Amino acid sequence: MRATISSRDFTGYGETPPDPQWPDGAKLAVQFVINYEEGGERSVLLGDDVSESFLTEEPTGSLIGARNLNVESQYEYGSRAGFWRLHRLFTERALPVTVFAIAKAIEQAPEAVAAMKSAGWEIACHGLRWINYAEMPAEQEARHIAEAVRIHTAATGEPPRGWYTGRMSPNTRRLITEAGGFVYDSDSFADDLPYWVNVNGEDRLVIPYTLDNNDGRYVNSYGFQSQSFSSYLIQAFEMLRREGARTPKMMSIGLHTRLVGRPGRAADLERFLDHVAAAKDVWVTRRIDIAHHWTAVHPAQHPRVRAA
Repeated sequence: MRATISSRDFTGYGETPPDPQWPDGAKLAVQFVINYEEGGERSVLLGDDVSESFLTEEPTGSLIGARNLNVESQYEYGSRAGFWRLHRLFTERALPVTVFAIAKAIEQAPEAVAAMKSAGWEIACHGLRWINYAEMPAEQEARHIAEAVRIHTAATGEPPRGWYTGRMSPNTRRLITEAGGFVYDSDSFADDLPYWVNVNGEDRLVIPYTLDNNDGRYVNSYGFQSQSFSSYLIQAFEMLRREGARTPKMMSIGLHTRLVGRPGRAADLERFLDHVAAAKDVWVTRRIDIAHHWTAVHPAQHPRVRAA
């Protein structure tokens, strides 16, 4: 069925969002995501026509038919150094994390996967490759999803329960629903709370993600300039805590090992981590825990379910 403008939901929860009833009466659920993409980006070494240029420090565009060694080494920094710096910052403070893991990336990173598991982090699937799926034929995307699940399961010892493509296609949510086994997906930026959609008669929980509370803004045209990342995050955090006295919400923070894993940015992030760790009225958790909580408190028969 071809989508029309009427299939989009411009209303959501409206003026009266549901009370999420976060554990211990928390005013806010805080969720940190670390994106692990290094080794799954576009590369002629993986048969792509162009080299990667997205979310990097490199000002030039993609090189066609050639390797971009500058970009390759930036990605390698993420896995070689950035990941371990972020791992230390979060484990020192006992702050839980969800990892959005590109399957081809974690396939090459057994030590990092072991560290994620030892820390009790959730490892959600971020797709087979860190590429744009927006115009990929549905049959090919379905093969990528199946292969991503296979590799993810082999690399981590269990199948993924969460999914986030990032650069999704109109078919992605239907395809992961058909693949089965997923508790939630995060391919949305549409709300401050989880919500249900109906995909071909099956209820699908969506836990929205973020592009503003995201270190990707260090390297795009909307980057942090007049204020630091931590200042922006603290402002958002405190606004949501104030709103949480009446209508609690969730706050997602998106991080990348090759970006905020750099020392100067990590030092700024550290300020926000300490700010969060000192707060007594927030629930810092993983996305899978939010999914289980929401399913128990606001199951799919909630009257606001709409077709996807």
